[in-house]
Amino acid sequence: MSSNDGSIELAYELEEKPPTLKAIFLGLQHVSAMFVPTIAVAIIVAGAIGTGGADTTYLIQMVLIFSGLATLVQVFPIGPVGARLPIVMGSSFAFVGAAIAIGGQYGLDAVFGAIIIGALVEILIGWQYQRVKQLFPPLVTGLIVMILGLYLIPVGMDYMAGGADAADYGAYHHLGLALLVLAITVGMNLFMEGIWRLLSILIGIVVGYVVAVAIGIVDFSTVADASWFALPVPGRFGFAFEPIAVLTFTAIHITAAIESIGDMSGITAAEGRTPDDSEIRGGLFVDGLGSSLGAVFGAFPLTTFSQNVGIINFTGVMSRYVVGISGAVLLALGFIPKVSAVVATIPQAVLGGAVIVMFGMVMASGLRLIFLNERMNRRNMVIIAVSIGLGLGVEVRPEIFEAMPRGVTIFFGNAIIMTALCAVLLNSLVPRPDGDYEMGLEEPVDGDQPSPAERSAVQED
Repeated sequence: MSSNDGSIELAYELEEKPPTLKAIFLGLQHVSAMFVPTIAVAIIVAGAIGTGGADTTYLIQMVLIFSGLATLVQVFPIGPVGARLPIVMGSSFAFVGAAIAIGGQYGLDAVFGAIIIGALVEILIGWQYQRVKQLFPPLVTGLIVMILGLYLIPVGMDYMAGGADAADYGAYHHLGLALLVLAITVGMNLFMEGIWRLLSILIGIVVGYVVAVAIGIVDFSTVADASWFALPVPGRFGFAFEPIAVLTFTAIHITAAIESIGDMSGITAAEGRTPDDSEIRGGLFVDGLGSSLGAVFGAFPLTTFSQNVGIINFTGVMSRYVVGISGAVLLALGFIPKVSAVVATIPQAVLGGAVIVMFGMVMASGLRLIFLNERMNRRNMVIIAVSIGLGLGVEVRPEIFEAMPRGVTIFFGNAIIMTALCAVLLNSLVPRPDGDYEMGLEEPVDGDQPSPAERSAVQED
């Protein structure tokens, strides 16, 4: 930590530009961390609905193209659109359940029609953020960042075991590859300096991939089938506007907005601050516009990518120019399916060794956000306990909603939605008591004494 404001020691600050070659590798590190997770949304939904191979490839293309475009606009804003922060955009797993349920019942045209309309709510939240921001204090956004990391950890463990659907789930070679990548990544980050520390995640993945190729578990068959160049086609799947579908995606986009606010808070926490109104407004504009426009061409909804927040906090590289390179790479990969197919051959176990530490860092970022800005009194501890308890509860035991309508399961069975609802409601309804402190949790603070985030003069023994 660089100071008591909670900031970390940054190798490159927001406006700093690393040397070109180093910046390229740092940008590729971001792409390598989010590439498979973001295309996995398209693969999972397409497989569940039963689309053909050509349509699945096209869906993957659109995710990459619009992830790249949205990332570039976040980094290099167009007027008020964009946060001017190192935000990597991609498709979120939060939308998978709804897309499968709606796509299976109504078709992909209803999915994309609902996204076009539902995503606009994020623009509305960004536009009126000055009025609604009291709903999202650091306690709420910190809890959302925490649950993002916590509920993704089982996904990381599935990756380490070779993938949730792997026939040889948990085989020795999967776990060995994952542990190798994890050891290299953590070891280089903790015990090395300079470029070796900054590129620890990428180097870990590359070494793991080379070993995977050497032991013969990488399948290159999809590379031969992929074309070299392809263009997006608007309205390829058509559009339908089913009321239930629109309401479902609108509700999930509200949660996605809170998730994005949490991710932006996780990024700026590296500087020991919370994001300002213009950063949040611009970031939400990109979320909404990018998702709505992307749906016209067949891309699934876009949100800020939490594991890349973990990379920033893990490596200390906050330069937005590095993330700009990531956006350009994603955009290029979207137009060159054959290159994308090569990257997609990275075994899930290799990625698992890297993402497990990223997800943990996301959770830790949420904790830090809360502890820097909130006191651990009885009120806040109860809000944390209820929000995290119910959020994780519905994630690990979704069957509690089996007797309820499918829509209830889709909505309330999502860890992020449940945590956000609990945190927002409890924080809004329960007053903040003055001078009400629990014995042993914290010391009473005089009225003239600054908040924990401002007490930079206090030094730890």
